Amino acid sequence: MADLRQLPLDLGHRSAMGEADFLVAPGNADAVAWLDAWPDWPAPALVLYGPPGCGKSHLAQVWRARSRAPLLGPEDLDPAEVPHLLGPTRTAVIDRTHEISGDTVRERALLHLYNVTKEAGGQLLLLAHYAPVNWTLRLPDLRSRLVAAPAVGMAAPDDALLMAVLVKLFDDRQVRVGEEVIAWLMTHTERSFDSARRTVALLDRAALAAKKPITVAFCRQVLEPKDKPADA
Repeated sequence: MADLRQLPLDLGHRSAMGEADFLVAPGNADAVAWLDAWPDWPAPALVLYGPPGCGKSHLAQVWRARSRAPLLGPEDLDPAEVPHLLGPTRTAVIDRTHEISGDTVRERALLHLYNVTKEAGGQLLLLAHYAPVNWTLRLPDLRSRLVAAPAVGMAAPDDALLMAVLVKLFDDRQVRVGEEVIAWLMTHTERSFDSARRTVALLDRAALAAKKPITVAFCRQVLEPKDKPADA
């Protein structure tokens, strides 16, 4: 099975098995190393936590391409469905896992899923905004299991990583932009991977429709809110 080791491209370039690319940087390197170590994890669950837009979902997609794990959300955690939730490799990804806190039914389902996964020799990848020690879980058995599981934090992208992502996203679309455009976007858009993808896609579509190059002036025209008309 192919591993997820870095390919040489400045910060590291990682193919997501035919999907988007993942760039490795200090803020996500530990998470990448843990997923590289799969299936040799020391516990049935691994928690990736960090703020929205830090790349948890993107990195989970890379791992899903290897593990064939289904993607689940809190709404999928039904005790009656637990035996059927694991994928063919006895794995699953659960997004927004922290949202089950205080919901006894879903907590019970996750506890059951954890136990089933452990018995099957599989693994769960749990995504959350913060570490399990800060979740308000009602079931002591579930809390003890998740607090004991490896939990790896991911930081929001720093300047170097976000700049590399923007350059890569434009390159993927075969769009040439100047350094001044990247510099302007760094100070005028939300600092997250999701925002970078949306922004580049929006600029590309607008430039194709207008048949114009993407310049700083064009970015201002497309992205900056228009002045509201004065009240009559």
